[in-house]
Amino acid sequence: MSDARALPPGPLIAFYGDDFTGSSAAMEVLAFAGLETILFLAPPTQERLARFAHYRAIGVAGVARSRPPEWMDEHLPPVFEQLAGIGAPVVHYKVCSTFDSAPHIGNIGRAAEIARRRFPGWIPLVVSDPGMGRFQAFGNLFAHANGVGYRLDRHPTMAAHPTTPMHEADLGRHLAAQTDLRVGLVDFASMKRGRADALLAQEIERGAAIVSVDVLDPETLREAGRLIWERGAAQQFVLGSQGVEQALVAHWRAAGLMPLTSASVGCARVERLAAVSGSVSPITAAQIEHACARGFEP
Repeated sequence: MSDARALPPGPLIAFYGDDFTGSSAAMEVLAFAGLETILFLAPPTQERLARFAHYRAIGVAGVARSRPPEWMDEHLPPVFEQLAGIGAPVVHYKVCSTFDSAPHIGNIGRAAEIARRRFPGWIPLVVSDPGMGRFQAFGNLFAHANGVGYRLDRHPTMAAHPTTPMHEADLGRHLAAQTDLRVGLVDFASMKRGRADALLAQEIERGAAIVSVDVLDPETLREAGRLIWERGAAQQFVLGSQGVEQALVAHWRAAGLMPLTSASVGCARVERLAAVSGSVSPITAAQIEHACARGFEP
């Protein structure tokens, strides 16, 4: 994709989040890594975009997660065209780390089909983010809840989600209900044995359009980032959670392309702070209770 000796100038990642919360998660990873990041709440005009052309990451927070495939057919092509025009080597369609999606709403498979018209070639799928308690093994996604790990189809929240319940933890099988695109897999065992490149080539040769990549730990996280960065196209489209940004940052640091640590990010003391939440997750409820117990007023 690029010179392995240095990161290219200008934007490195252009991303579209299928909801606001997920978009801010991707932004958080990049900003905390020391990369200047801007997040727009709607597709920006070219004039406004030009003001931030020197930023290293440019994102757009969208609403595709709550929209049907017909909406995606209309709205995603111009978004992908704009992201491509930014010129970043990675274009990321950001989805939730619990892969919230269904054939009728938030269809990730349809998003991949639309993207392939603009970005030909294989599509990496990186959903796991160990730092968030998300782990993928042999294509199956696991997530923590209250400190306990669950396979996603047995997760107390996601298995009973009112809109997009997860009845299948194997992401390839889950996607098969949303698209005819073939889904391959680079599993963690092969990654740890140094066979990731060979297995990726094999899956692509077999006709895989989307290749799911396991991530369990720092080693597989770095390897996932390397596959995206070194085995992708000049402009590589990627599906996944903020784990995509985590993986790329981990690889860039391991390869000596950016500092191992970033300058600390902090906020000055203020007299008043407002927080808004649109989530009904039990985890969010616990966070609200924690805030209220420490002086926030609901």
